[in-house]
Amino acid sequence: MTDHRDAALRLWGRQLYERQGEPLAWAEAVLRAAGRPPAAVAAAMDGRLDALADDPSDHARLLFRTVAKLAANFCDDGLYDADVGTRIGPLALRLAASEPALAGPLGDVLGHPPDGPASLVAVHAAELRGNRAVRLRAIDALLEWLELGHPRARAALREVAADHRTQDVTVWTKALNRIALFGDDGLEPGLLRALADTGHRGVRWSALACAELGFHRAAPLVTALLEHRDPMVREGACEALGLLGDRAAVPALAARLDDEASWVGSAAARALGEIGGDRALAALWRAMTERRNPKAGHLAAAIAAFGPPVVDELIGLTADPDPDLRALACRALGATADERALPVLERLAGADLARTGLGGLVATAAKQGLRTAHRMRARAAADG
Repeated sequence: MTDHRDAALRLWGRQLYERQGEPLAWAEAVLRAAGRPPAAVAAAMDGRLDALADDPSDHARLLFRTVAKLAANFCDDGLYDADVGTRIGPLALRLAASEPALAGPLGDVLGHPPDGPASLVAVHAAELRGNRAVRLRAIDALLEWLELGHPRARAALREVAADHRTQDVTVWTKALNRIALFGDDGLEPGLLRALADTGHRGVRWSALACAELGFHRAAPLVTALLEHRDPMVREGACEALGLLGDRAAVPALAARLDDEASWVGSAAARALGEIGGDRALAALWRAMTERRNPKAGHLAAAIAAFGPPVVDELIGLTADPDPDLRALACRALGATADERALPVLERLAGADLARTGLGGLVATAAKQGLRTAHRMRARAAADG
């Protein structure tokens, strides 16, 4: 693995600032340690950066301006500039090397830089035993190191994900949000155990993590979550089942199309579209044509996901007496981007002035479908 020394220094410096309880006081201390006169320090702390001249050969002035910029941002809008923050570590080391007299004061303010990535990752791994705020920052830092390929970061994150019973739920779910970066089959027992703990506040993330890693043994447990009292959990279960492509879950997902939470019904429709197959299509078609809900755009979109096989049926639906169904058919046809749909949509866009239950025109839905189809076809042509 590459040493990533520069990356270690950038993260170290940035995190120094992020971890300050009193960031402005810390910034002022760094500015003084950089050897600038009191008047310049006062100007910087007032946000008057135009009073400071740039000189790329002067490491003290570069570090001074970097920290002063952070302080000015904080005074102005309270926002932290992570890109600026990454410059602190390398600049401080260069300054200490070029001006040994400043090494002591800077060391007092900044502490000792990491020996390399391994030492910094070890610090973050140890921080997973700190309070919640420290652990959350450690998760972010470990994920950054993982993206650079550091094995110790992977091991630390796997340890967090392996057993939900030993972790604060906020920390645990934060790690699971990026499970694709570090997860493998070795995590299956722990994640299945977490999934079975339906009273755990992170059970939604358990389902999604199992699906992300392709743990098909989780499918029955995830399907059971479709009856969970929390609609957010039911929504997550729909999404997970779609990722798993579990056709055995089609009847349970079809029942969720009528969920009291509309977004759960939308998630169930998307899952059925992702799973595919005759039973899933039949459930979506029945829900759209029998209930005749003008707000059922999610059903039309899910049906469109079946592609060319549904185009002829959708074209037939554009002749239905119900304008709501004609409008839904137009939206679905547009989302198929099928060439057969274009003349039908063009005709309805110019001629069907019937109003839907929502007050719009079928012609408007046809125009929207045309725009969608043309956009998708142009994107497909551009992609080759």
